[in-house]
Amino acid sequence: MKRIVERVMPDGYRRLVSPFHMSMKGLENAVLCRDDEDYGVMVKYIAVCARRKNVITIIYAVVSNHAHVAVLAESQKEADDFGQELKRIYSMWFSRKYKERGILQRIDAKAVPLENEFHTRNALAYIPRNAQDNGCSPHEYKWSGFKAMFRKENTPGRPVRLMSTRDWEDLMHTGDSLKDVSWRLDSHDDIIPDSFCDSQYLEQAFNGDSAFFYKTIGSVNPAEMSEFLVEGPRRMLPDTELYCLAADLCRQWFRQELNTLPYGKKSRILSYLWRTRKTTTGQLARVLGLSRESVQEALGHIERK
Repeated sequence: MKRIVERVMPDGYRRLVSPFHMSMKGLENAVLCRDDEDYGVMVKYIAVCARRKNVITIIYAVVSNHAHVAVLAESQKEADDFGQELKRIYSMWFSRKYKERGILQRIDAKAVPLENEFHTRNALAYIPRNAQDNGCSPHEYKWSGFKAMFRKENTPGRPVRLMSTRDWEDLMHTGDSLKDVSWRLDSHDDIIPDSFCDSQYLEQAFNGDSAFFYKTIGSVNPAEMSEFLVEGPRRMLPDTELYCLAADLCRQWFRQELNTLPYGKKSRILSYLWRTRKTTTGQLARVLGLSRESVQEALGHIERK
């Protein structure tokens, strides 16, 4: 498969992009979607936020207390911005509808880069598998991008770009001008997945073989993927566990021990840990045997608050 591809982005420019998995999870049992309207709005906001933040949606799944979205983005920042924007505007919707303040402060949005073929394929299969959390098989579940994949022709529907500004506000729940989008709505005014998902990327990830896609959905380990994509990145590891993780990465990537690794290679490890784990520059300095200043210089970031 081609993990890094060239795409024309929502801003009209052609760029090299790579895949990220974004999860937005309700903490403390917060329910994000309480009825079909909420599910529909969340899916529409995925499309709206991807356009705003210049990323492309590959596939998604929305369940009652969390959402998963795979996107193509030029950088970690754009993937992070997409997740934060989705959280922000859905929070506004939720507060207006239910007159409840502060509930979504306990919602965490996290984007994780998919840095090899194995993780990319498994993440793309894991996302529609989340339909089982709502008691449905992936091909029957309404609130995912599963049905956009391996289609011979596009699903007919009403083009959003031909609608009025009032329709965009009423049906898409946004004040954005949508004159340039290819999105379509079905007879229930829900956005049609194949009108905004990059099904081509997913299909080539599975070598154009739908049977391979379905087999991977059935065989993926949900607990393992949840730890890698959702739970692990939100939990700060003790220094000893983060050290073991860094040491394992050194052996896999460079076939060296961590204590023998030169600075240039250590900077790649620390960059990966910074993007995929909840950590601090101080912890990274301790674990990798570097000064705090050199860690900050390598990351180009300041200390997380």
